[in-house]
Amino acid sequence: MSDGWEAALLTWQEHRDRGFREGRGPVKGEALTDFTGLRFYPPDPAWHFAADVAQLGDFPPEIALDTLDGGTKWFGAFGRVTVTLPGEATPRTLTLYTPLGEEQPAVAFVPFRDATSGPETYGGGRYLDVPLEYSAGQVTARLDFNRAYFPACAFADGYSCPRPPQEHVFPIPVRVGERLAK
Repeated sequence: MSDGWEAALLTWQEHRDRGFREGRGPVKGEALTDFTGLRFYPPDPAWHFAADVAQLGDFPPEIALDTLDGGTKWFGAFGRVTVTLPGEATPRTLTLYTPLGEEQPAVAFVPFRDATSGPETYGGGRYLDVPLEYSAGQVTARLDFNRAYFPACAFADGYSCPRPPQEHVFPIPVRVGERLAK
């Protein structure tokens, strides 16, 4: 993996942290005065994948995901990717979720939980935004778990955050991306 990848990742982390510190995240009011910043695991290029997307039809089927506050949010199930995560011997298939009504989205969404959820990371799971690239009828997903982040509901009440589906619960630790303060 190139130094450019790591530099871009560190810039993304700095921008995310700065946005929170400047009140452009879910931390507001008095909570912002106590906010000490976001924490991240060290970058690891083993958690960065490019994978072909198996699309689920011309128009993504609508899928309901339960939310952490007991509600439901609807997404399009755009497609699936199969990757072998570090620490796992067999490939795992992940569903890529997109906003409803988008036939050619630029970014998909992958909510997940892993063995760090609770003791090292937010217990409700983490989210991953996945850029999608289109070329000659093929779609490629760029999954970089180093960019895994906490949902807004990890920081404040009043948000309705999708719960990762069971197939996105990993028995292994994903020690990259956002983490709890030490």
